[in-house]
Amino acid sequence: MTAAWSRLSAWLVARRAQFALGLRVMTAALAALTVALSFRLPLPLWAVLTAVIVTQMSVGRSIKVTTDYLIGTIGGAIYGGIIAVSFPHASELALLAVLALAVAPLAVVAAINPSFNVAPVTAIIVLLLPSMTHSSPLESAIDRVIEVAVGAFVGLAVSFAVLPSRAHNLAIAAAARMLDQIAVALDELLKGLAHGLDSETLHRLQDGIGEALVGLNGVAVEAERERVARLAVGPDTGPLLRTLLRLRHDLVMIGRATVVRLPEDLQSRLAAAQTEVRVTAVAYLRGCKTALVRRAAPPLLDEFELALRGYTEAVSLLRHEGRTRDLPGDVIERFFMIGFALEQLHQNFIDLRRCVDAWSHAGGRMRSL
Repeated sequence: MTAAWSRLSAWLVARRAQFALGLRVMTAALAALTVALSFRLPLPLWAVLTAVIVTQMSVGRSIKVTTDYLIGTIGGAIYGGIIAVSFPHASELALLAVLALAVAPLAVVAAINPSFNVAPVTAIIVLLLPSMTHSSPLESAIDRVIEVAVGAFVGLAVSFAVLPSRAHNLAIAAAARMLDQIAVALDELLKGLAHGLDSETLHRLQDGIGEALVGLNGVAVEAERERVARLAVGPDTGPLLRTLLRLRHDLVMIGRATVVRLPEDLQSRLAAAQTEVRVTAVAYLRGCKTALVRRAAPPLLDEFELALRGYTEAVSLLRHEGRTRDLPGDVIERFFMIGFALEQLHQNFIDLRRCVDAWSHAGGRMRSL
């Protein structure tokens, strides 16, 4: 029972952002319906649907969706109203022609500018709803804008008031998870230098990190939107994202080097140095992950730099002894690729330290506010 409860508690903690979103969406739907009924809006359904749509995982995302939804609704209502008033459509054939005239241009505009994605839907409602409610196209357009505006502002207010989730915090959590994935992948890749890795294993390691990077990029855009609007305190997420991208490139280079095994005599001479590099590099990444989450100072690089210096000296000794002269071309290429990749990893570790340090100072400022 204790183990089961611990797993359940850990699962609940890991999904707290999703549970908070569920609570915000429910609150937004109830609040929008209450406001719509109190104002006696003709169709409270649109206010409720809009409130649910604009209530997103983060405040930054909610602002973006609300802005786009209002722009699309107003644009679609104006254009649909103009078409409905300008072109009589009493017959079914005329209605089909007017509907095509209303939808086609707006669909093109939405394809060019995603902010207008909802515009075609709004135009359709403005055209078709009057025949059901026996109102005029102008009244339909005005009602639609009011209903959407009520839902949008209610949803946005709930996003700010009910367990608000800042995209900056989500970005840091996503970056920390990616650092953990990079640490796991680097551990496997550096172990693979001894016995080689197949392409399927390399793809498995790289694909997970690539998916994490795509998700992080999306959250980072929302975080920057919050920072520009002064809704969040923190440094620019750009340097951290670029550093994580470069770390992924380092993994790609190291992965290519693991395809071809070194001769046993060379591998035995380098095994101890490679192990030390692997252990210290993985420890540094995990230390940066912990520091990033806690907004603490980054770990020192001394142990990794010492291990890297030991590996470089071991490689230099092998070259001095002439042990690399008779190696096949593909083997010698991979041999020197490892050294280059580790040097690049070192430079990117330095950049990662700067990024984590910047976030630790930002955390101090946030606690002082």
